[in-house]
Amino acid sequence: MRIALTGGIACGKSTLAKFLRELGIRLLDADDVVHELEAPGGAAVPAIVARFGAGVLAADGSVDRPKLAGIVFADAAARRDLEAILFPLVRSRLRAFTSEAARRGRPPSTAPLYIAIIPLLFESHWEGDYDIILAITSPLECQIHRMMRTRGYSRVQAEARLAAQMPVAEKAARADFVVVNDSTHEHLKDEARRLVAWLKERAKYEQ
Repeated sequence: MRIALTGGIACGKSTLAKFLRELGIRLLDADDVVHELEAPGGAAVPAIVARFGAGVLAADGSVDRPKLAGIVFADAAARRDLEAILFPLVRSRLRAFTSEAARRGRPPSTAPLYIAIIPLLFESHWEGDYDIILAITSPLECQIHRMMRTRGYSRVQAEARLAAQMPVAEKAARADFVVVNDSTHEHLKDEARRLVAWLKERAKYEQ
């Protein structure tokens, strides 16, 4: 099964991923792929410099992500240009990851499951690459408060980032399974267990 997990910013994807790994799930996060692409010598660095200038580079030759984010979140055309550079590379890497699972065959309930974490799955129109789509959601105010508390954003900055993404309610409506993160870490851990049990049942059905 090709499985993707999506959700909005500050909905708790990283925390859910941690719990899923503890339960034996193998994951690859699109954001981690972007970090690799924008690291010193990364495959996306030359094209980013060509489009945005050497001023977006840090001293070590990596992309200065906060500086670049300040540009693209203030300019829709610039954001589309960055996406045109990054998205094909990220998609290729994620497809390679899910093909590893495919080479192993459809896994039984006791075998590891592979999940690609793709925050912009629907915005990128990649949903057709996956058999099962999972979504994690949180109330809007929870998202804003988390961004302000953990990332140091102002409310205006947080709302701007939310405005650049599809509303989580729409993502949830298009998903096969929804995890709601509106309580404690223990609650989210329980949700992770519920999700894994559901996926293993689906894996048995798919055999």
